[in-house]
Amino acid sequence: MDKKRAIKYWLKSSGNDWQVANHLFQKRDYSYALFFGHLTIEKILKALYIDRHVSVPPYTHTLKYLVEKIPLQITDTQKKLLETITDFNIEARYSDYKFTFWKRCTKEYTKKIPIRN
Repeated sequence: MDKKRAIKYWLKSSGNDWQVANHLFQKRDYSYALFFGHLTIEKILKALYIDRHVSVPPYTHTLKYLVEKIPLQITDTQKKLLETITDFNIEARYSDYKFTFWKRCTKEYTKKIPIRN
């Protein structure tokens, strides 16, 4: 796949995930809305990685790692936010984290995470 098509693929996929995140939020499924929010950001970062490196992005879900590999200059606050958002991937997927995560994922908590528009 050439660079342009690869970037288009990741951005289109991120747009689809963003629609799902918003749909899940409206349906009050906040933990999975946050999970799909994470996927959206991950895929945008992977498109940016391809743009900068013209190679396959690292196989990772860790947003801070992707930012470092691109590289992007971000603030410490943004780094902490990326770490928080990365946790949504793990906590929404693995059974031993799910219950605690579901309890935390109220509408108010989800609205506070600045990945929603």
